[in-house]
Formats: sequence, C-alpha cells, structure tokens
Amino acid sequence: MTTKKSLKDLNLLDRFLFAEAMEDPVIVQYMLEIILGKEITLKYPPQTEREKRTSPLKRFVKLDVWAWDREDVLYDAEVQKEDTKNFPKRSRLYQALIDAKLLKPGETDFNKMNTVFIIMIMPFDLFGEGLYQYTFEMRCKEREGIALGDKAVRIFLNTHGTNDGEVDPELIELLHYMENTTEEVSSRCKSEKIKEMQRRIEEIKSSEEVGVRYMQAWEEKALERQKGREEGKKEGELAGKLETVLEFCRELGVSKEDTIIKIREKCNLSEEDARKYVEERWE
Repeated sequence: MTTKKSLKDLNLLDRFLFAEAMEDPVIVQYMLEIILGKEITLKYPPQTEREKRTSPLKRFVKLDVWAWDREDVLYDAEVQKEDTKNFPKRSRLYQALIDAKLLKPGETDFNKMNTVFIIMIMPFDLFGEGLYQYTFEMRCKEREGIALGDKAVRIFLNTHGTNDGEVDPELIELLHYMENTTEEVSSRCKSEKIKEMQRRIEEIKSSEEVGVRYMQAWEEKALERQKGREEGKKEGELAGKLETVLEFCRELGVSKEDTIIKIREKCNLSEEDARKYVEERWE
C-alpha cells in the first residue's frame, strides 16, 4: 500500500482489520453462520495468522483465520483483494497443509479426519458466472450424483455477485458489508448479526492499542518495500557491472578461465557464481 488508509477507513477485506476482527469469537461465529446458513458454536477461540507447514524445512503459509466448532468441524477463512490467478491451487495447498495435521502420528483410521471448510472471500468473480458463492466438493465425473464424501469443502465468495434471487439476502448483506465496513452500510442491513458485528468493529477501530498495531504494521510494510527497492537497485548495478567486465574481456580476447578470475575480482563473486555466470554466456 503506497498511501496509508486510516484505521477507521479499513474494510473487512483489508487483511489488518480482518485479522483484528477475527480475534473476536462472536464476529467469527456470526460470519460463519451467515456464510454456511446454520448455527455454529465455537469450541475454541479463533486463531488468526496461524502458520501451517508439514516440516520446519518446507514451505509454509499463514492461514488468516482458523476456527474449530463443537462438532469438530474446522474452518479456514481468508480474504483476498487481488486476483493472483492461483486461488484454486492455493486452496488445494491450504487443504493439504490442514489435512496433514488432522491425524496423530500412527493413526490409521482416516474416518477420524475432521470436516474442513476453506472459505475465500474476494471482491471479484473468480469464475466469471456472476455468483456470490461457488461451493466445491469432490464428485464422480461419470456419475455426478455420487459424492466422494471426504468432508472437504472449498467455498469462494464474490462480493460482486449478481444472482440475488438465488442467495440468502443475509449473505449478500454480509458480502457487501465486508467490502464497505461502515456504519452507513450496516444500518441498511436487516441482519441483526451484521449490526452487532459493526458495533464490535467500531470498538476495534476506536481502540488506541489497535491503532498502534496498525501503525507498526504499516511501518513494517513500508520498510519491506524500501528494502526491496534497495535490493533491486543493487542487483541492477551488479548485473550492469558483470556485463561490462564480460564484454571488456571478450574485446581483449581474454580466455574463459581468466575472465572468470576477473569477474570474481571485480564483482566480488564466489568462484562458483562467477563460473556459472561466464559459462552461461560464453560463446
């Protein structure tokens, strides 16, 4: 973010406010109840920005919100503002990381694996069909009436849906509210759950402690961007220097081995990196 939005102007699609709001079990419960159309009672307090990986050396992802209800159903809820063109496969990775932790080591009864809902909320239509909600479960290709029954469900929510007559009005209100999290929008909602969510979010937005955390988070992002620009500049300078030394050696007819030595000396590279650079470009 190049321009810093004030805390009061953040919406639930902004990850900072979403994470702060999802610390509140009531907000999480109401959001899940509206999305799934059923009553939910959380077993444990929700966890935000939960890190998941299968081993210390492997790739990890941070799950935005991780919740667990009294029926031992697990929920992972994510907000995504930009279409990175990889959400279906990203949801597959999330599913794999969650599933890998559901059974204790040595457990062979796979029926003990929990039902898992992965929910992604976004302000664009990922599949282009105008739906507010796209729900995916494994089914037989040859006999569509046969469900696999693995209890893994992925839901993609689109705040810009157009099929109003096919969706619970409360879900539509929630999605519009998540994109425009204001008193004005919530006051137009018929849902009492959304009105209560707004009351609690107003408390979050007016909290001095949350304001400090928001400032710190913004400053950290700004420092990361600055560091990235500086590293990019250094990489560009090094690339230019490498090319200059290589061309100079070519013009003078310097051997490949001596060129590698020159590049090591002039550009402060290891022998391995210098050799790789020269061999990739040697004619």
